[in-house]
Amino acid sequence: MCGRYVVISTLKTIQKRFRVLPPPADLFGPMSNISIGDRAPVITNEQPDQIQLFQFGLTPFWAKKKMYLFNARSEGDHNKENDPNYTGTMGIISKPAFRQVIRTKRCLVIADAFIEGPLKEKLSKPYLIYMRDKNRPFALAGLWDNWVKKETGEVSSSFSIITTVANQLLQKIGHHRSPVILSEEEEQKWLADEPLSEITPMLKPYPSEELNAYPISPAIKNPRDKDFNLLKPTGERIFPEFTYEIHQELKLEGMGMTTARLRKNNEGNDKGQPTLF
Repeated sequence: MCGRYVVISTLKTIQKRFRVLPPPADLFGPMSNISIGDRAPVITNEQPDQIQLFQFGLTPFWAKKKMYLFNARSEGDHNKENDPNYTGTMGIISKPAFRQVIRTKRCLVIADAFIEGPLKEKLSKPYLIYMRDKNRPFALAGLWDNWVKKETGEVSSSFSIITTVANQLLQKIGHHRSPVILSEEEEQKWLADEPLSEITPMLKPYPSEELNAYPISPAIKNPRDKDFNLLKPTGERIFPEFTYEIHQELKLEGMGMTTARLRKNNEGNDKGQPTLF
């Protein structure tokens, strides 16, 4: 599942990264704990040059009352065991809530990180999952729709995040699903009028080696708590990360040449906590 995620990049950074026009600045701000029902930034296939704020939790256009379908399983009703090696049919294309929108209403869900926990403990033992090398913001594969409230004529625009099987990082956390993260090369294709044969191959786990995670406070499970301190690490990263520095020693060798020594520095895993993703 993916019911919580983070957007902390500035509007200017998002605008530059996705080459889009921003929404009014007074409607947008960093979000540390995006939860079901919150309004969050997306880029749709109908307005690919504009950031829009839609409700997290999709209501299909045909629904009689408001719904909050926050995730869409790429396998649909298949792979109920959540086998990480599943390579079968992408059943999402035939699910009533998603079979039309995956063909006509796709969107990029802007994120800087997402939050998951083990299958049993869930958000009582949460981890923040992020891109290594500060590669953010990035795009999650999303679906969107418009729903009209018959009594008032009010239009509600909402979205769902597509999920796939867990990669090795999510498996280490003990979680069984992962949101579909699109590469930069896939983003424009996702928004284009492409046939399903070009779209469904994108619904795959993102490479684990490009991601990392660390534990955070279980206070994050309160959807009303938007404190940015919730994103601080409470322990070590799943995969150690290192930086390298070049130090020169004046050591005489032969004709007076010096040698360079490479020193590896751990980013806090052995000497305190790591810095915020």
